[in-house]
Amino acid sequence: VQLQASGGGLVQAGGSLRLSCAASGRTNSRPTMGWFRQAPGKEREFVAATFRIGSVTTYADSVKGRFTISRDNDKKTLYMQMNSLKAEDTAVYYCAAGLGLVWSDLRNPDRYPYWGQGTQVTVSS
Repeated sequence: VQLQASGGGLVQAGGSLRLSCAASGRTNSRPTMGWFRQAPGKEREFVAATFRIGSVTTYADSVKGRFTISRDNDKKTLYMQMNSLKAEDTAVYYCAAGLGLVWSDLRNPDRYPYWGQGTQVTVSS
């Protein structure tokens, strides 16, 4: 599975961005997909994930109510709508995919073998 993330940029606090992650390759199995982020000097952290059926989602507490993860299986694309952005949301955002994940795996980056290249999100205060 190859992943290509896009949609990052510079936005003022309170603004919005929409990230996209286009998948190619072995996608017929509809992998579990997620977003992670990494700020300078910090470890990569979980943001949100969705099982192959997009109605099943989970979020980090820090973004719950502000970010929405979704997927279009026909377009093989993962999205994340980010609203009410804060300065602390500034990071490189990565999309990830994995097959055969269970619920307890979703927040662990080590369980995802496939990663996109990352897209920078900068929120100015």
